[in-house]
Amino acid sequence: MMNFDLRGIGKLSLASALVVGGLFGTSQVGAAEINLRASGLVSTHKYHVALERNFYKSLAEKTGHKFNVNYNPLDVVGVSMKDTLRLARKGTFDIVQSTVGEAARDDPFLEGLDLIGVSPSLDELKKAINAYRDVFSKRVEKKFNTKVMTLWPYGPQVFYCKPKITGLKDFKGLKIRTYTPSMSALVQAVGGTPVALSFKEVYPGLQRGVADCAITSPTSGNTGNWPEVTTHYFPLGISWSVNAHFMNLDTWNKLSAGQQKKLEAAYRDVEEQFWDLARNNTGDADSCNSGGPCKNFKKFSMTLVKPSAEDKAILAKASSSAVLPTWAKSCKNVEPNCVQMWNDTVGKARGFEIK
Repeated sequence: MMNFDLRGIGKLSLASALVVGGLFGTSQVGAAEINLRASGLVSTHKYHVALERNFYKSLAEKTGHKFNVNYNPLDVVGVSMKDTLRLARKGTFDIVQSTVGEAARDDPFLEGLDLIGVSPSLDELKKAINAYRDVFSKRVEKKFNTKVMTLWPYGPQVFYCKPKITGLKDFKGLKIRTYTPSMSALVQAVGGTPVALSFKEVYPGLQRGVADCAITSPTSGNTGNWPEVTTHYFPLGISWSVNAHFMNLDTWNKLSAGQQKKLEAAYRDVEEQFWDLARNNTGDADSCNSGGPCKNFKKFSMTLVKPSAEDKAILAKASSSAVLPTWAKSCKNVEPNCVQMWNDTVGKARGFEIK
């Protein structure tokens, strides 16, 4: 049986840790075979899980090295997304996939690559990510003992609401599920109350009235069956739920230079495949949610609330007046040069400046 140091792992239970140990055993990185333990998204994210599973199955063939990856979705091993980067730091997993928003709860600096209202389109987001990738990666290596292998968007983060709404002006007094500090700042700026819920808590939370609305991507909400417990679909994209694959740095450093080079190339390729998912699946999920033509997702008949020019103006104002200053304040608490670093990277790439 493996021994686990649970300090700093948050609410991860001993039972979950033992499940991880029982499923994966001890990682061994040798010349002949490289055994790796990996966790991914929860099973309901079916297209992303399928892509990730196939990637790991074919990794040895793609790289020409004997990478043997024992991969499981988070719900299989009973681990919460908020704990994944901490577990990678500890070496409980060799590789984890996590949303940057969850990781940013431990370090606000990380959220700087996808702040509310800064990158309205995928092309603009890619410029922001590429500008921030180097400082982001160095930060993760230093603070979490992990290496960034990929950075990619899940899709635009939009609103599913149970009460009738016509736009952002109707959010006053509503309880809205958020999962990043900048989302919470936006909700507060438009008069709502942010409610922190994990993805698996949202469906019952909407059912019971813990939340009136919830934020996620069109695809995630559909595969999570959120339209069963909401009525109004408001596809105002406020951010992109950037995700990353992180690899324990000790494991990485045990690999040969050739193995590292091949592994990086493989991850670059799968990163582009995840970007393609964000481009191609969003429109279909939008249509499926609101009763239109539906190909790859479940068809529902939510009331579509089209974002107006007023909504976009409210979002832009909230971003400038609330989101960016709130993030800057929290980030400076952990990194004194945070604002200058952001202005020199994302700000320069996107035409923003935080004073």
